Amino acid sequence: MDFKTDFVPLTVQPQEIESKSFDIITEELGAHPFTDRQYPVVQRVIHASADFDLGRSLVFHPQAVEAGIEAIRRGKTIYADVQMVQVGISKPRLDKFGGDVKVYISDADVAAEAKAANLTRAIMATRKAVREQPDGIFVIGNAPTALLELIRLIKIGEAKPSLIIGMPVGFVSAAESKEELAKLIDGDVPFITNIGRKGGSPVSVAAVNALSLMAVEGAEGQ
Repeated sequence: MDFKTDFVPLTVQPQEIESKSFDIITEELGAHPFTDRQYPVVQRVIHASADFDLGRSLVFHPQAVEAGIEAIRRGKTIYADVQMVQVGISKPRLDKFGGDVKVYISDADVAAEAKAANLTRAIMATRKAVREQPDGIFVIGNAPTALLELIRLIKIGEAKPSLIIGMPVGFVSAAESKEELAKLIDGDVPFITNIGRKGGSPVSVAAVNALSLMAVEGAEGQ
Protein backbone atom coordinates (compact mmCIF):
# COMPACT_ATOMS: atom_id res chain seq x y z
CA MET A 1 0.00 0.00 0.00
CA ASP A 2 1.23 3.46 -0.84
CA PHE A 3 0.96 5.23 2.52
CA LYS A 4 1.09 8.72 1.03
CA THR A 5 -1.81 8.15 -1.34
CA ASP A 6 -3.92 5.55 0.45
CA PHE A 7 -3.89 6.82 4.02
CA VAL A 8 -6.87 9.04 4.79
CA PRO A 9 -7.01 10.51 8.33
CA LEU A 10 -10.34 10.42 10.13
CA THR A 11 -9.94 14.13 10.82
CA VAL A 12 -7.16 16.67 10.77
CA GLN A 13 -8.75 19.43 12.85
CA PRO A 14 -7.50 19.52 16.48
CA GLN A 15 -10.88 20.49 17.90
CA GLU A 16 -12.59 17.72 15.96
CA ILE A 17 -10.04 15.21 17.24
CA GLU A 18 -10.56 16.33 20.83
CA SER A 19 -14.35 16.34 20.51
CA LYS A 20 -14.35 12.85 18.99
CA SER A 21 -12.00 11.62 21.71
CA PHE A 22 -14.29 12.97 24.42
CA ASP A 23 -17.27 11.25 22.80
CA ILE A 24 -15.38 7.96 22.84
CA ILE A 25 -14.38 8.46 26.48
CA THR A 26 -17.97 9.16 27.52
CA GLU A 27 -19.24 6.11 25.66
CA GLU A 28 -16.57 3.71 26.92
CA LEU A 29 -16.50 4.98 30.50
CA GLY A 30 -20.21 4.40 30.91
CA ALA A 31 -21.81 4.82 34.32
CA HIS A 32 -19.57 6.49 36.88
CA PRO A 33 -19.81 8.06 40.36
CA PHE A 34 -18.49 11.50 39.45
CA THR A 35 -20.52 14.69 39.60
CA ASP A 36 -21.09 16.96 36.60
CA ARG A 37 -18.43 19.33 37.97
CA GLN A 38 -15.90 16.55 38.54
CA TYR A 39 -16.44 14.82 35.23
CA PRO A 40 -14.51 17.32 33.01
CA VAL A 41 -11.43 16.64 35.13
CA VAL A 42 -11.90 12.89 34.83
CA GLN A 43 -12.46 13.20 31.10
CA ARG A 44 -9.25 15.16 30.53
CA VAL A 45 -7.22 12.81 32.73
CA ILE A 46 -8.40 9.87 30.64
CA HIS A 47 -7.77 11.85 27.46
CA ALA A 48 -4.17 12.51 28.57
CA SER A 49 -3.48 8.90 29.53
CA ALA A 50 -5.89 6.72 27.51
CA ASP A 51 -6.29 4.90 30.81
CA PHE A 52 -9.85 4.36 31.99
CA ASP A 53 -8.76 2.59 35.17
CA LEU A 54 -6.73 5.64 36.13
CA GLY A 55 -9.71 7.88 35.47
CA ARG A 56 -12.01 5.70 37.54
CA SER A 57 -9.52 5.77 40.43
CA LEU A 58 -9.70 9.54 40.87
CA VAL A 59 -10.66 10.80 44.32
CA PHE A 60 -12.08 14.29 44.84
CA HIS A 61 -12.36 16.20 48.06
CA PRO A 62 -15.96 17.51 48.11
CA GLN A 63 -14.81 21.12 47.58
CA ALA A 64 -11.93 20.37 45.20
CA VAL A 65 -13.38 21.57 41.90
CA GLU A 66 -14.95 24.77 43.16
CA ALA A 67 -11.96 25.58 45.36
CA GLY A 68 -9.58 25.01 42.47
CA ILE A 69 -11.56 27.21 40.11
CA GLU A 70 -11.78 29.97 42.70
CA ALA A 71 -8.05 29.78 43.49
CA ILE A 72 -7.18 30.07 39.81
CA ARG A 73 -9.49 33.07 39.46
CA ARG A 74 -7.81 34.71 42.45
CA GLY A 75 -4.45 34.32 40.72
CA LYS A 76 -2.98 31.94 43.26
CA THR A 77 0.49 30.72 42.31
CA ILE A 78 0.72 27.13 41.16
CA TYR A 79 3.72 25.28 42.57
CA ALA A 80 4.77 22.28 40.49
CA ASP A 81 7.09 19.54 41.68
CA VAL A 82 8.91 19.22 38.33
CA GLN A 83 9.44 21.22 35.15
CA MET A 84 7.37 18.76 33.12
CA VAL A 85 4.31 19.83 35.06
CA GLN A 86 5.21 23.48 34.72
CA VAL A 87 5.57 23.45 30.93
CA GLY A 88 2.34 21.52 30.38
CA ILE A 89 0.03 23.93 32.19
CA SER A 90 -1.84 26.38 29.96
CA LYS A 91 -0.25 29.78 30.66
CA PRO A 92 -2.68 31.92 28.60
CA ARG A 93 -5.61 30.86 30.77
CA LEU A 94 -3.69 31.60 33.98
CA ASP A 95 -2.61 34.96 32.57
CA LYS A 96 -6.25 36.04 32.46
CA PHE A 97 -6.25 36.00 36.25
CA GLY A 98 -2.67 37.03 36.95
CA GLY A 99 -1.58 33.52 37.88
CA ASP A 100 1.82 31.88 37.47
CA VAL A 101 3.51 28.49 37.71
CA LYS A 102 6.71 28.05 39.69
CA VAL A 103 8.99 25.07 40.24
CA TYR A 104 11.92 25.11 42.64
CA ILE A 105 13.40 21.63 42.42
CA SER A 106 16.40 22.77 40.35
CA ASP A 107 17.17 25.89 42.40
CA ALA A 108 20.70 26.05 43.78
CA ASP A 109 19.56 26.81 47.33
CA VAL A 110 17.16 23.86 47.25
CA ALA A 111 19.92 21.51 46.06
CA ALA A 112 22.31 22.76 48.74
CA GLU A 113 19.75 22.42 51.54
CA ALA A 114 18.79 18.93 50.37
CA LYS A 115 22.42 17.80 50.35
CA ALA A 116 23.09 19.27 53.78
CA ALA A 117 19.99 17.66 55.31
CA ASN A 118 20.32 14.40 53.37
CA LEU A 119 16.76 14.83 52.10
CA THR A 120 15.30 14.92 48.60
CA ARG A 121 15.25 18.13 46.59
CA ALA A 122 11.49 17.61 46.24
CA ILE A 123 11.09 17.96 50.01
CA MET A 124 13.16 21.12 50.13
CA ALA A 125 11.38 22.59 47.11
CA THR A 126 8.05 21.98 48.85
CA ARG A 127 9.26 23.74 51.97
CA LYS A 128 10.42 26.71 49.90
CA ALA A 129 7.06 26.94 48.13
CA VAL A 130 5.14 26.76 51.41
CA ARG A 131 7.28 29.51 52.92
CA GLU A 132 6.49 31.70 49.93
CA GLN A 133 2.74 31.01 49.72
CA PRO A 134 1.29 28.49 52.19
CA ASP A 135 -2.13 28.75 50.54
CA GLY A 136 -0.93 28.29 46.97
CA ILE A 137 -2.02 25.58 44.54
CA PHE A 138 0.29 22.56 44.70
CA VAL A 139 0.54 20.19 41.73
CA ILE A 140 2.58 17.03 42.27
CA GLY A 141 2.85 14.53 39.45
CA ASN A 142 6.24 12.97 39.95
CA ALA A 143 7.65 13.19 43.48
CA PRO A 144 5.92 11.26 46.29
CA THR A 145 8.26 12.82 48.86
CA ALA A 146 6.96 16.26 47.86
CA LEU A 147 3.41 15.15 48.54
CA LEU A 148 4.28 13.49 51.84
CA GLU A 149 6.12 16.63 52.96
CA LEU A 150 3.20 18.83 52.00
CA ILE A 151 0.84 16.62 54.01
CA ARG A 152 3.21 16.85 57.00
CA LEU A 153 3.29 20.65 56.76
CA ILE A 154 -0.51 20.73 56.61
CA LYS A 155 -0.79 18.60 59.74
CA ILE A 156 1.53 20.86 61.74
CA GLY A 157 -0.28 23.98 60.57
CA GLU A 158 2.40 25.45 58.33
CA ALA A 159 0.53 24.94 55.05
CA LYS A 160 -3.06 25.26 53.99
CA PRO A 161 -3.15 24.90 50.21
CA SER A 162 -6.03 26.30 48.20
CA LEU A 163 -5.87 23.03 46.25
CA ILE A 164 -3.62 20.00 45.98
CA ILE A 165 -3.47 17.96 42.82
CA GLY A 166 -1.42 15.00 43.98
CA MET A 167 -0.96 12.18 41.49
CA PRO A 168 2.68 11.06 41.61
CA VAL A 169 3.54 7.98 39.61
CA GLY A 170 5.89 5.19 40.61
CA PHE A 171 6.66 2.12 42.67
CA VAL A 172 8.21 3.64 45.80
CA SER A 173 5.86 5.65 48.04
CA ALA A 174 3.65 6.87 45.17
CA ALA A 175 0.57 4.86 46.11
CA GLU A 176 1.25 5.38 49.81
CA SER A 177 1.54 9.16 49.49
CA LYS A 178 -1.81 9.32 47.71
CA GLU A 179 -3.40 7.13 50.34
CA GLU A 180 -2.24 9.65 52.96
CA LEU A 181 -3.70 12.52 50.95
CA ALA A 182 -7.01 10.71 50.56
CA LYS A 183 -7.24 10.47 54.36
CA LEU A 184 -7.73 14.25 54.41
CA ILE A 185 -11.15 13.80 52.78
CA ASP A 186 -12.98 15.16 55.85
CA GLY A 187 -10.60 18.07 56.34
CA ASP A 188 -10.64 21.60 54.97
CA VAL A 189 -7.80 21.24 52.45
CA PRO A 190 -9.28 20.41 49.02
CA PHE A 191 -7.49 17.91 46.80
CA ILE A 192 -7.68 15.72 43.74
CA THR A 193 -5.76 12.46 43.78
CA ASN A 194 -6.00 8.87 42.58
CA ILE A 195 -5.54 5.44 44.02
CA GLY A 196 -2.59 3.22 43.14
CA ARG A 197 0.78 3.51 41.42
CA LYS A 198 -0.46 5.19 38.27
CA GLY A 199 -0.41 8.94 37.80
CA GLY A 200 2.29 11.25 36.51
CA SER A 201 2.95 14.70 35.17
CA PRO A 202 0.66 14.49 32.10
CA VAL A 203 -2.43 13.56 34.10
CA SER A 204 -1.68 16.12 36.81
CA VAL A 205 -1.35 18.76 34.08
CA ALA A 206 -4.62 17.56 32.54
CA ALA A 207 -6.42 18.10 35.86
CA VAL A 208 -5.05 21.64 36.21
CA ASN A 209 -5.93 22.50 32.64
CA ALA A 210 -9.47 21.19 33.08
CA LEU A 211 -9.94 23.47 36.08
CA SER A 212 -8.41 26.51 34.37
CA LEU A 213 -10.69 25.99 31.38
CA MET A 214 -13.70 25.85 33.69
CA ALA A 215 -12.43 29.00 35.44
CA VAL A 216 -12.22 30.89 32.16
CA GLU A 217 -15.53 29.63 30.79
CA GLY A 218 -17.31 30.48 34.01
CA ALA A 219 -15.78 33.95 34.17
CA GLU A 220 -16.73 34.69 30.57
CA GLY A 221 -20.29 33.59 31.23
CA GLN A 222 -20.75 35.98 34.14
